[in-house]
Amino acid sequence: MAIAGEELAGQQSSVDRIKAPSRLRVVAGGLLRSGRGRIGLALLALIFLLAFAGPYLTRWTYVSKDYTAFLAPPSTEHWWGTLQTGADVYAVTLRGLRRSLIVGLLAAVVGTALAAVVGAFAGYFGGWTDRALTWLTDLLLVLPAFLILAIMSPLFAGSQWPVFVLVLALFLWMVTSKIVRSMTISLREREFIHAARFMGVPPTRIIFRHVIPNLSSLLVVDATLNVSAAILTETSLSYFGFGIQPPDVSLGSLIADGARTALYAPWTFWFCAGLLIVTVLAVNLVGDSLRDALDPTSRGAGDR
Repeated sequence: MAIAGEELAGQQSSVDRIKAPSRLRVVAGGLLRSGRGRIGLALLALIFLLAFAGPYLTRWTYVSKDYTAFLAPPSTEHWWGTLQTGADVYAVTLRGLRRSLIVGLLAAVVGTALAAVVGAFAGYFGGWTDRALTWLTDLLLVLPAFLILAIMSPLFAGSQWPVFVLVLALFLWMVTSKIVRSMTISLREREFIHAARFMGVPPTRIIFRHVIPNLSSLLVVDATLNVSAAILTETSLSYFGFGIQPPDVSLGSLIADGARTALYAPWTFWFCAGLLIVTVLAVNLVGDSLRDALDPTSRGAGDR
């Protein structure tokens, strides 16, 4: 009987190894077939190219100043004009775009990973573990995340930006963890999970080797959608002075500074605001297309 259980688990593991890449290929294929997905990917490629390669196209850096040009309009010397401090708008904006992209990506990945672990443990173990983790999730859901982040910001004001990423990620995982929990409750009754238990595989290994990998498509989509949420949250906090702190910059802090001079020097505001809009739009296009590829029944006629 033990041999039969071992054979069943081995067969199921082989099937899982075959199916998982196939499922990801199907999702990737659906993304590439979607017009919105292709547009989003193209925009994201351009945005990342601009953020990480664009600064090398000019001699100005985000910390350099031109004391002969204050609030100068766009020109051949300063492509996007200058700020009231003499800083080059092009260089400063691309620095802010890079920082916002890094913060958004890392916060989304950490938040999604936390959601996967908490939801999988709650759904798999049940009992007191499930009740405690569900209570924690519900508590964080009812707390005003933006207000809590604003209150906590003075505590890490002197810290490096990775600390801000971790704090931001703490408020991105709750809804996804509930979905992961529900799907884990269903998965734990599958034959290959029973076979793994019968063979004496530790629960944590079952969770990380069988449960979470079977939810990979959902987690990829969630991480993508969380990127835009993290970027918007970081931008909002930086706009009110609670996010990335000087001398570093982000799109939020640049928009806050540019709003003061937007009426008579629009280049100080519209370039950073436009990049924020395009970035969030591109991420949402990719996320929506991934979701449609994962769930074909949610597609609209305009997606084809």
